[in-house]
Amino acid sequence: MAISEERIIEELKQVIDPELFVNIVDLGLIYAVRIDDADAGKAIAIDMTMTSPACPAGPQLIAHSRKVISALEGVASVDVKIVFDPPWSPDRMTDDARDQLGIF
Repeated sequence: MAISEERIIEELKQVIDPELFVNIVDLGLIYAVRIDDADAGKAIAIDMTMTSPACPAGPQLIAHSRKVISALEGVASVDVKIVFDPPWSPDRMTDDARDQLGIF
């Protein structure tokens, strides 16, 4: 299966916030995915945020995101960058995430 933004997003659904038990995509933490060609394969850059700047799960979420995407065939490198602009808000969550968390 080819490396695409849609595939990266789908793979990142494997990364679950350990405090909320919802994946980072449905939480709205993924802001951007960029794919560049590199000599050894695809270079993937991901901009993501946290629900708060002091999120204790941040390092774990970054490491798991990097691991999941690095495991894809054809990926040479993964760079996960934390950004806080724009700030995260619950408005970024999908309806599925809202349902899981009981937010109506």
